[in-house]
Amino acid sequence: MAASISDIRDRAMGSLLGLAIGDALGMPSQTLNRASIRKHYGRIEDFVAPYPGHPVSHGLPAAAVTDDTEQALLLARRLIAEPVFDPLAWAQDLLAWEADVQRRGLRDLLGPSSKAALEAIGRGVDPGEAAKNGTTNGAAMRIAPVGVATPIEDVVSFVDAVETASRVTHNTGESIAAASAVAAMVSARLAGSDFAAGLACALQAAEEGQKRGYPNGATDIAQRIARAVELAGTGPDVEQFADAVGVSVASHESVPAAFGILRLSCDDVWKAAVMAANIGDDTDTIGAMAGAMAGAASGASALPNDKTDRLLAVNALALDDIVDGLLRLREGARLRILGAAQ
Repeated sequence: MAASISDIRDRAMGSLLGLAIGDALGMPSQTLNRASIRKHYGRIEDFVAPYPGHPVSHGLPAAAVTDDTEQALLLARRLIAEPVFDPLAWAQDLLAWEADVQRRGLRDLLGPSSKAALEAIGRGVDPGEAAKNGTTNGAAMRIAPVGVATPIEDVVSFVDAVETASRVTHNTGESIAAASAVAAMVSARLAGSDFAAGLACALQAAEEGQKRGYPNGATDIAQRIARAVELAGTGPDVEQFADAVGVSVASHESVPAAFGILRLSCDDVWKAAVMAANIGDDTDTIGAMAGAMAGAASGASALPNDKTDRLLAVNALALDDIVDGLLRLREGARLRILGAAQ
């Protein structure tokens, strides 16, 4: 049975809140190995402030979000504002965002792939070529709004939307495949698919995304995701899982890790975020991706109220207008698909 409008809105809100929760819970442990996490925090089980002098998160309060959430919402606003996505306007959005981060005295700036691509565009390099080496997870970390805004009835058209939003900074098969998988899981779960059906959509989207962009980086994203989910299904220790899959900023590690955590957490946003916060390395981004996918399944109504209240008190996210705008795009796309089929 198709999901109701109220169910879809609840899941859309859950996806963006889940993204922010995973991001904020992983904020104090990002870039740290597991030994350092234990040294500074013990085990992270709630929002905590970073230790003084943290290499990236220094100065942020407990429950603050980072680049993952801020760039995802930035992308959402770009999607809502323009009927046709303008890659150069999106590049300017990202540069303006980084300038604002610097004005705030924070250290969580553009990732390596985004930075290199935008600098190349600034030198006059064609936007399609500037990101030909971008294989890190910047596209996947912020792609959830595309999943909310785009139904997945046609996988080729769906991946077209992901590629358009990704290729300015991450124009490689690895990154587009990884971002396509995350967005597809979000879109499918919004529509009411269970985990197995959502995973099938994600793997199909990853296979299609692997054909896009420059053939740089890992060439087997769908297989890596499938292996990570299979491993998670055996119930491994989370640390053993992390060592087997990898937890770095590389798309071919962090995105399969997020899918595995999604499986281990059984779609529970808070459990997924706690796992990610303690897993080591790119904790905030793995948590953001897993949280976005889990929230799209469970909905905002299933999230712990005290955690979401604290998150929203610390961060000015303005999610209601963003969710409504994204869902208007989704409904418009659905009507176009129905019209084309008639």
